[in-house]
Amino acid sequence: MTNALRTLAATIATALILAPCEAQTASTFLDRYQARVSATQADQPHWVTPLVLVTPRLEQELRTDFVHQYDQKAYGQWVYDNGKGLELIPARRIELLANLPPFFAHQNGAKDGFGDVSFLMKFRAFSRNEKTGNAIVTAFLGASIPTGKNANGSCCAIVTPSLALGKGFGRFDYETTAGGTLPISNATKLGHIVTWNNVAQYHVGRFFWPEIESNTNIFMGGKNDGNTQSFITPGLVIGRIPIHKRTGLTFGAGEQIAVTPFHLYNHALVLTARLPF
Repeated sequence: MTNALRTLAATIATALILAPCEAQTASTFLDRYQARVSATQADQPHWVTPLVLVTPRLEQELRTDFVHQYDQKAYGQWVYDNGKGLELIPARRIELLANLPPFFAHQNGAKDGFGDVSFLMKFRAFSRNEKTGNAIVTAFLGASIPTGKNANGSCCAIVTPSLALGKGFGRFDYETTAGGTLPISNATKLGHIVTWNNVAQYHVGRFFWPEIESNTNIFMGGKNDGNTQSFITPGLVIGRIPIHKRTGLTFGAGEQIAVTPFHLYNHALVLTARLPF
């Protein structure tokens, strides 16, 4: 019995000695990871992420958006989450985005349901912070998987390569992205969509970023072949409000207003909430 008690005591003592070491190792890993993320972001401009346009900057955050819009027959529709989710910077120059499927709530009698799951990878090819040039160039590669229900998603997987550029001038910055959809199958039915988004932002005070965006889709093939829809999106983004260390809060609102005769929806109120960390 005595030997057993001694063995138990030795085991407990060893565990108590090693536990702080293991905790310190884990803490050190997180510290190294966050330090690398901070160093990566220090090399790029510090603009706030726009409402609609996917920024060429590398971000690490949790994000959710909510959109209320009207279809071609003026029926309302809510899009919950709007295909946003987790954004991580696992390596220098690289960001990975894993997005939850949006949920569509219709008011026109159509069946509600989830849309498609999507992913995005960014590779930052060039960047200069505000002290060394205030500019950035990033390549995107997006993909969506047909997980939608009740006709709320695509029939097929789609890959979307894009290129994003940005340049700052003091408190003003301009960003632009251009890309196109490449259906993995059934391309004749789906066609291709060329996207071109632009945003101009101005930094007011510490937290306010009023902006104006233009969002354009050019349809090539498919049921909307030959049509173009464009929106002007005025908005305001507020952030990054610090909470603790790298953790902050960003939120914003704006409205997409159609400026072309053809449009699949109109008057889309966009609400966003983000937790950068």
